[in-house]
Amino acid sequence: MNFNQSKLKRVDDFLAGEVHALRLPGAAYAVGIGAEVVHQNAVGYAENRNGQCRLMRSDTIFDLASLTKVTATLPSILQLIDTGQIRLNDSVGLFIPQFATGEKAGITIRHLLTHSSGLISGRKYYESASSRAEILDLVLAESPLVPPDTKVVYSDIGFILLAQVVEAVTGQRIDRYAHDHIFRPLGMDQTTYCPSSQLCGKIAATEEFPDIGVKVGTVHDENAYTMGGISGHAGLFAPLSDMVTYIQMWLKDNPVLSEAVRKAAVKCYTRHLDGRRALGWVCRGDGYDHTGDMWPDTTVGHTGFTGTSLAFDPVSKLWMVLLTNDVHYGRENKTIVRLRGRVHNLVAAALTNL
Repeated sequence: MNFNQSKLKRVDDFLAGEVHALRLPGAAYAVGIGAEVVHQNAVGYAENRNGQCRLMRSDTIFDLASLTKVTATLPSILQLIDTGQIRLNDSVGLFIPQFATGEKAGITIRHLLTHSSGLISGRKYYESASSRAEILDLVLAESPLVPPDTKVVYSDIGFILLAQVVEAVTGQRIDRYAHDHIFRPLGMDQTTYCPSSQLCGKIAATEEFPDIGVKVGTVHDENAYTMGGISGHAGLFAPLSDMVTYIQMWLKDNPVLSEAVRKAAVKCYTRHLDGRRALGWVCRGDGYDHTGDMWPDTTVGHTGFTGTSLAFDPVSKLWMVLLTNDVHYGRENKTIVRLRGRVHNLVAAALTNL
């Protein structure tokens, strides 16, 4: 598989045009095949509001939002499967006693990973809770709206619970476990929850809030913010280079996850339902698939509300990391949804033998 470099440059021109039209603050992105980075660049602004203007750089750090699910929580759970500590079909109640009774008793680790648990997508817990403990109490009190394995509903709640499973099994909160067992072994040295205030000059700004102003280095997601910035569904920050390292981990031997568990993770488990979900990952054809019209059918990916996304095909080993701070111009400015598909189409069109 090869790229037509002149066609690949269209990605630069397209994103620069979106920045110029004020539809996108900025972006840092990379495209590759396996271990090779074929093209990368940064355009636009890391911050561009209220008189503050910082250019986007290749080493800008981003609030990953829901990429936390597949970058921290998913590999942590998969590693516990690899090491024989849990199984996909283990009930959540085996590790979290509040889920061992009633309608919740039938929910398994697999159901949470594939968003088929029957739990609601999410709630604004932060409106009534003021601490991590209070939000977790509310999460643990949830019951499924429909029986498990009957419907795909993308759920933040499921990944909050998965982080609690990690903690119950290992004794380590998700931030510490992921750092010690995922990020540090991979050399993802700048990937972290709750980044130091000294890094603010390197972090892409997200949304402006009436009470605190523009968020820079503070997690955008309100539930994660109320939880002290640490959760299984959101809270992680990372630069492009670390996310390239992470996505390449899925395509080669590594010290974190076995080939067997990686293969198991990218299979579609919900063909019989109304969505196409692997373990954590979104499969081609799902309503949340962001990879446009031409990527291989074996592609999986994920997105984050702030404007971030990952995609890779385990067969051809094609991949793309696209990190933006789309919400910096306001969460109602969701041009990113259509933009992602067009960018991935440009990448596919630049391939000479896909």
